[in-house]
Amino acid sequence: MAGLYLTRADDPERTRERIDAAARQYADHGFGQPTRIAIPGWTGMHYGYVQGGPATWHRVGDDLIAVAGTLTYAGRIGTAALAALLDDYRGGDPDWARLGGQFSALIVKDGRAWVFCDWFAAHQLHHDTGDTLFSTSLTAALVSLPRVSFDAQGVYEYAFNVVPIGDDTVFAGLKTLGPGMVIELTREGVVRHRYDRPLPDIASEEPLADRIGRHRKALADTLTAHLGHFRTVHAPLSGGLDSRLLLAALRAEGVDPALYVYGTRDDEDVVIAEAMAAALGFGVEWVDKDGVFSPTPEAFPAVVEANFRAWDALPTFGNIFDNGGAVWARNKRHAGGGLAASGGCGEVWRDFFFLPDRPLSARTVARSFFARFDPRDATALFDAGAFLETIEGKIADALGAPSPIARLSRQWIEHAYPRVRCRSLFGREISLESRQGAYAMPFLDQHVVGEAMKLPMALKQAGAFESALLTAIDPVLAAQPSAYGHDFASGPDKRHRRSEWSSRVRPTWLRQRSYALQRRLRPMGDEHGGLLEADYMRRVIDLRMPLMARFFAVERVADSAVWRRLAALEYLGTWLGGRLA
Repeated sequence: MAGLYLTRADDPERTRERIDAAARQYADHGFGQPTRIAIPGWTGMHYGYVQGGPATWHRVGDDLIAVAGTLTYAGRIGTAALAALLDDYRGGDPDWARLGGQFSALIVKDGRAWVFCDWFAAHQLHHDTGDTLFSTSLTAALVSLPRVSFDAQGVYEYAFNVVPIGDDTVFAGLKTLGPGMVIELTREGVVRHRYDRPLPDIASEEPLADRIGRHRKALADTLTAHLGHFRTVHAPLSGGLDSRLLLAALRAEGVDPALYVYGTRDDEDVVIAEAMAAALGFGVEWVDKDGVFSPTPEAFPAVVEANFRAWDALPTFGNIFDNGGAVWARNKRHAGGGLAASGGCGEVWRDFFFLPDRPLSARTVARSFFARFDPRDATALFDAGAFLETIEGKIADALGAPSPIARLSRQWIEHAYPRVRCRSLFGREISLESRQGAYAMPFLDQHVVGEAMKLPMALKQAGAFESALLTAIDPVLAAQPSAYGHDFASGPDKRHRRSEWSSRVRPTWLRQRSYALQRRLRPMGDEHGGLLEADYMRRVIDLRMPLMARFFAVERVADSAVWRRLAALEYLGTWLGGRLA
């Protein structure tokens, strides 16, 4: 993340127990020896990247800065960025015009100590509700508490929608630090300071060429700040738009990245990526992470335990039950301390939610996109109305709306993608990846997002603007075939536009019921798989899932993705043992 852990030092015995228990978890994640932190009233640990990379710790006398994740400042990374930020910082909210990346940071300056996360709080810093500990490791936070219990809303959000949204986790009493929140650590405890971090909510009117120029500059500035330290940059390539835009932006900065593509030999992404590489004369490594290892059922428990430790219990999509290939591929992405770059959040330039271009509410977003459940999967504990109302409230809070039913402009509604969807889904990915080394997700940088929020919806539809941006940066790359059935230099075709239009015109009530209706027709799943056959899974969990049976009618769950996430929670609850209430 690297890694950061802080706990109150007001009770010597509790403090020692917490530090010892947390240190074991960080060791399980693969970290080396920590640098110890001592602040009046607080103690803690900071860890550097597992596989190396730029500096994440800098000290000048009694002042210091410790970072987990990837931070850039004033166009720099590593020691130069840390030293400049420490020198400039005056307490409270930092200078976001100069600050970028996704990270959690501790700054001690002039006898005061401050903790904050990146603009969107994508990098996860866990804390208990009493604010007595802060941890970038979920399991380190859990073993620091005498008792923990599953939170029903968080469990249902995780099972149905892949991750809890907002500040919530799957545990009651354990949260993640929210956006706009700066924590001041004092001898007596914490003082919370809240700051607004606005985004544009009105579409700008400017010629397309000028608009593209502004986006190119924001993207180039963000990438340049990340690239200064590195000789090697690892980046993905697929048949889609986002990875190609990332590649174009890297090439524009003079970077020849080490490219890779995931999938089986005949997957469309693999075929297109290799054809593109052959046509343009660059290399791309085919990585079949699902086929690289074939553990026997007898060896499976050791594989799952290693996955659990490496992924801090709950990776994105909950797959600790694969063959070990995901951890292997993650380590390759950071080999030699190189920068791993991601095209995640590229839909900031596109119409992600497929909602009509008119004023809408947080309720519409929740019921159109976050109602992916079949009530028959759950026990009587589940209240579908209350579940959605809670999500509506969290989306409204993230948007700064007066209520979940308040109508907001379509441009304002667009904020839900970076503030809600990206923060929760990609935030977990960022937090886990950046343990190994620096991780760049430039499309979630607030400067890039700010420009994207000015786009009229018509330009976002069918990826029209993103295709134009790609073509302006690298027309030869844009002209290569894609998985969309058309090249990006030509822009979206009628079939692509018609497909998106058919989603936008579906009424909210139908979209809310769409998943449940599909489930009644057939079993479902996702591409993240796992070795979910009974001969494997019975060796790592009780297939009756006694812990999850409180929340779910497990035998009715006919979506393998949901079942896998329930199994991950069951495994975690069993690991907690008597600590779980």
